[in-house]
Formats: sequence, C-alpha cells, structure tokens
Amino acid sequence: MNYWLLLLTAVIAAGITAGGMPGLIRYFRAKKEGQQIREEGPTWHQKKSGTPTMGGLLFVLATLVAVLVMGLFQHQMTMTLWSLSLVWLLYALIGMWDDSIKLFRHQNEGFTPKQKLGCQIVAAVIFAVFALPTLGMTWSWGAILAMMGIVFWLVGFSNAVNLTDGLDGLVTGLATISFAGYLVIALHQKQSDVAIFCVAIIGSLIGFFPYNHKPAKIFMGDMGSLALGGALAAVAILVHHPLSLLLLGLVYVLETASVMLQVFWFRRTGKRIFKMTPIHHAFEMDGWSEWQIGRRFWLFQFVVVLITLGVMGWY
Repeated sequence: MNYWLLLLTAVIAAGITAGGMPGLIRYFRAKKEGQQIREEGPTWHQKKSGTPTMGGLLFVLATLVAVLVMGLFQHQMTMTLWSLSLVWLLYALIGMWDDSIKLFRHQNEGFTPKQKLGCQIVAAVIFAVFALPTLGMTWSWGAILAMMGIVFWLVGFSNAVNLTDGLDGLVTGLATISFAGYLVIALHQKQSDVAIFCVAIIGSLIGFFPYNHKPAKIFMGDMGSLALGGALAAVAILVHHPLSLLLLGLVYVLETASVMLQVFWFRRTGKRIFKMTPIHHAFEMDGWSEWQIGRRFWLFQFVVVLITLGVMGWY
C-alpha cells in the first residue's frame, strides 16, 4: 500500500471539508436553519440554539469523493469498498432526513423512535446483503444469523455514536481516533480498500474539527453521527473483528450504558444513578467544561485504542 497515496486521500477529504464549510455555515445562517436544543439538557446549552447543524452533509460528501477518486485511481473499488461507501451514504441519508424534519418543525424531535429504528434496520440489511459475500458467506441459516448480527451491530453503534454527540467536537475527536485504530488494523491485514475508506473519513473529520470544536460554528447533526456510527460498525465487521469495536469505540459503549442504567434504575426505584445522561452531561453537571470533557474522553479512548492494538499485535 502506497502511504503517500493514502495521505493524499486524507488531504483531498480534509481540503473539500475545510474549504466548503464556511460557505455551508453562511448558507444555513442565511436560511435561519439552526439546531433546536432539547429542554431536558443542561440549561446553559440553550445559548447554542440556532447554531447551524447538518455539517455532516459536507464531510459525508467529501469522504465519498475522496474514496471514489482514490479508489478508482488505485484500482481498489472492490465490493468491500462499495459496501462501506453504501452504508456510509445510507446512514447519512437517514440522519439527513431526521435533521430536515427537526429544522422544518423548529424542534429537537425528528423521526419517531420506531421510524428511525425501521430505517436503520433496512439500511443495515442492505449493507449485509452486499457484505456477506465479501465475508466468504453463501446464503444459509448461518448467513441469516450473521445478517441478524450485522443488523444489531450497525443499529446499535449508529445509535451509540448519535447519543455521544452532545458536546462540541466530542464525537469528531472520538471518531477520528476510532477510525485511526481501524486504519492500523486494515494496513496490518493488507486490506487496502478498507484503509482508503478509513483515511478518507479521518481526513474529512480533521477538516471539520476547526468548525466543530468549542464554541462550535456548526454541528454535525444526525446526518454525521449516524453515518459515523454505522460506518464504524461496518468497518469492524469487514476487518473480521466486530467485537473490537467494544474497545476501539469504548466511549460510545459507556455513554450508551449510562443511559440504559439510568432508565432501568429510575423505573425500578424512582431515583437516578447519574445527575444526567448520557454521562458526558453528568460531568458537565459536576463542573467540567466541554473542553475538559472532550480532551479527557479523547485521551481515554486514545489510550484504550493503543493498548488494544498492542495486545492484539496489530502494530
């Protein structure tokens, strides 16, 4: 694998994202299409109301452009890379639809939970149909069970990343670290197609970060977070190590677990375990700034990724 071409892939994605973001922000501000902050969140988040959202639109497109250009140039447009591009696009479109409903209605609620879940399941099934042959599976009862596992993984992690996206720049940094981990695995396993996909996303997120960190000029929206979560799960599956995402995406797991524990315990006892969930809000309630939470969560995830890669012998 030519590392200079990989670097060029990241540069293309970063350049498109960073270069186009100011124009996208101006457009959303001119149309007065901004994020509606949920009332049950921290009260000080209300000042973010009106901040342009759906920034994922640009980094999703930038990633696809970089993948197609460099994938074709390097003759790496395999079924694996097409499958990854497909799941990236499908989950982005689900998020885009959800974001559009929120903007149109000027509220923080888009799809109903059942509508959102249904769309995510359909997208995951479509991905599974394309992905199973690349995993060496023919249609059988085993393949059907594998498809069910794929659907669970994609739906679960797309929602987990979506839940985590509650602070300026938090998911942008975390996803960069997670995809960097899978880039190392892909290179170790000589899966050049997966490496191209990962590095394109890393580049687009690097281009997005200057506009998304505290104080955010634009949010990624569900379009960005659902695409990132679905793509992470898909990459984990296609490098044949789906369970690795429990570690390379440990922060998303902990964020989701905090919500599940809070709901379970409140229904059982009427009391709360945390001051607020997802857990990043609990740290906010304890006086941590968004920058402090972001830096510490990024460092924690970075260390976990390094340990995981080292223990598994992936670098």
